[in-house]
Amino acid sequence: MAAETTPEDAADGGGPDDDPSNRGGQETDDSTRDGALHPAFERYEGEVVPSVGVGAPGKTGELDLSFAIADGTTRLVRDYARVPFHVSGTLGHDPHPTGETVYVQSPSGGIAQGDRHDVAVRVREGAVAHVSTSSSTKVLSMDQNYGGVDIDLHVEAGGHLEYVPEPLILHADARYCQRLAVELAPGASAIVGDVVVPGRLARGERFAFDRFAASLRALRGDRLLVADDAHLCPAERDPSAPGVLDEYDVYGTLYVLAPDLDGDAGRPTLSAFADALHAAAVEAPGGESDDDATDTVAAGATALPNDAGVLVRALGDRADGVTRSLRAAWSTARTELIGAEAPPRRKN
Repeated sequence: MAAETTPEDAADGGGPDDDPSNRGGQETDDSTRDGALHPAFERYEGEVVPSVGVGAPGKTGELDLSFAIADGTTRLVRDYARVPFHVSGTLGHDPHPTGETVYVQSPSGGIAQGDRHDVAVRVREGAVAHVSTSSSTKVLSMDQNYGGVDIDLHVEAGGHLEYVPEPLILHADARYCQRLAVELAPGASAIVGDVVVPGRLARGERFAFDRFAASLRALRGDRLLVADDAHLCPAERDPSAPGVLDEYDVYGTLYVLAPDLDGDAGRPTLSAFADALHAAAVEAPGGESDDDATDTVAAGATALPNDAGVLVRALGDRADGVTRSLRAAWSTARTELIGAEAPPRRKN
């Protein structure tokens, strides 16, 4: 498994302990592919959840989506959702001529203790899909166990997937563990984003959550291309300390996974691509270059190991600023990869 990292040194694209080049490229067994449960969460696994236990109806959500080319455009050909997930159809507003968008909804108040959710998204050959959530995901206060989400993304040859949910909000005493794996066939690409908010900031709740862990594994076949882990536990290490989040509250990450980009005729090198994404992130409203901004965002970008793509990280005081910064980088990356900007938001 990859070494544990924090979202430190975002403005420089990661510090020496955060260097993904130290962790990619090796053959993997199933435990590495799936991302084993973070060791800090093993002790919570057996804690009894009062009233409604792990595995009870509503506690184990399932979402299974598949996209494929049909009649010359991308169609949602499979959508299975088990509470708390709900899918009400697709939105035909993507700037890409064959692109399709799905917003995943949830009627629940958020992720509660003992929840275990599984998400699977498959994009078949040549299809273009964008999956997001209709609103922010709240991780509720807990006194037993934890909430966990496993996400598996598969993109077949020539396909393109964007998995960019709305921000994750960690309430006081929340425990959350997320494991995400994305498998890319030759010629496939993916953009994966997340924004983490350390509490209900408007009411002064800041870094009052118990524990947060998230891992990403990007693979091609049995070859591990990228491994990235984040682990925050305010009781063990102050997230506002230098080298972690410092003066900022919110952090976000955008993984632009395009293993076939570097060296393609007419395409930029990964170094130039990273520079372009960094420029987009800092020039967005509220970014580093915005002298009038009240919500300054610091951002950095770096090429991933094994020519896998580019990582963009952003730190800010509010979720809106970090989201805008990453969205600008996302739109720039999307234009380079598939020739169309990011689709407009249809959630407000």
